[in-house]
Amino acid sequence: MPPAPSLAIDKPAVLVIFVLTYLGLAAGRVPGLKIDRTGISILGAIALMIFGGLKTADVIGFVNWPTILLLFGFFVISAQLRLSGFFDSVAKSVARRLDHPANFLLLLMLATAGLSAFLNHDIVCYAFAPIVGVALLRRRLNPVPFLIALAIASNIGAAATIVGNPQDMMIAQIAGLNFGRYALWCLVPVLVALASAYAIIWMMSRRQLALEIEAPKESLSSISQPFNRPHTIKGLVILAVVIALFFSPIPKEIVALAAAGIHLANAKFHTADLLRIVDWPILVLFIGLFVVTGAFQTTGYGDHAVHWLASHGLHLTSPTILALSTAVLSNLINNAAAVLLLLKVANVAQAPAAYVLALANSFGGSLVISGSVSNIIVVEQARELGIPISFRSFLRLGAPVTLVAMATMLGWVMLMR
Repeated sequence: MPPAPSLAIDKPAVLVIFVLTYLGLAAGRVPGLKIDRTGISILGAIALMIFGGLKTADVIGFVNWPTILLLFGFFVISAQLRLSGFFDSVAKSVARRLDHPANFLLLLMLATAGLSAFLNHDIVCYAFAPIVGVALLRRRLNPVPFLIALAIASNIGAAATIVGNPQDMMIAQIAGLNFGRYALWCLVPVLVALASAYAIIWMMSRRQLALEIEAPKESLSSISQPFNRPHTIKGLVILAVVIALFFSPIPKEIVALAAAGIHLANAKFHTADLLRIVDWPILVLFIGLFVVTGAFQTTGYGDHAVHWLASHGLHLTSPTILALSTAVLSNLINNAAAVLLLLKVANVAQAPAAYVLALANSFGGSLVISGSVSNIIVVEQARELGIPISFRSFLRLGAPVTLVAMATMLGWVMLMR
């Protein structure tokens, strides 16, 4: 429960600021300003302090700091493996299978999903996209369906564990989820969704593999990190220890911070280089959203909205309603903002509800480009290589994959009951 504000808040002002913030998140920008979703969330938090009657202590109290610290720790762990050339080495190994596009697509999706389950899936996409894109262009293959598959596999794979993406970390921390139980519960729907995604993408794209643009001049070595075996082994060993300790009673954020501390005390990589790869905008986005949604919850408007929906037959306690609400909101306002909002108004004290929220935000994030950060990263990386990925081309593959994945999840919920 969030702390009670230290003074009477201005409820109408908080509601207006909340609505404007989420409208901005849905649009992704403010006309006339060069501001993104991170900036919008911070502006919302600042506005609440100025106009909503919140003090600094109130704002700090709204932030779930264990989640922020856990995120930071995993960002550093992922950054060390990125600088060690681990991600690039895996991407290059997969790219060597281009003689058989169907096999290449399968390996690409398996590698992406597997890494995304235990590491920052945004960094996985950031490292994989340019290497895979250049390799495909040089082999005269259309990279668009493969890059979309990369983003989709990242979203699906990230749902396999509670550390796969920032939203699931947040859900796990707030709902108190057990690492092993969550992974076991989610394994079947994730595997079925991934297999279905592969089949759908290959069947819909196999006749569209002819290249229509020129290959870039860059070589793979010029856009990737050199491979450092000792530091890669070090990073993987530390990651394995971290995952093992998640089964212990030690707080997860302490485990992640200890691992980050070991990596920061590094004889090979400068602290600045490690911290440069940390996804600071995501951390700041979450801090701003914690403040905005925390202030909104104290007004009571969220509870009134839930009761109103329930009176009209839309109960967030229903797995189907919760899943559909999560998927829709994820694509309207981004999955991070959707999860934070739903955590304030939906009861995730029961593990199945938290599982549904975690899976639905990951599976639903594959529908359109703006559905998740990993989609945006892949599209932006592709654009820098001269590979246009349009809203329509992403939706063409993302829509059937999302529908099948969501149906799989809901079927699994009914079966587990």
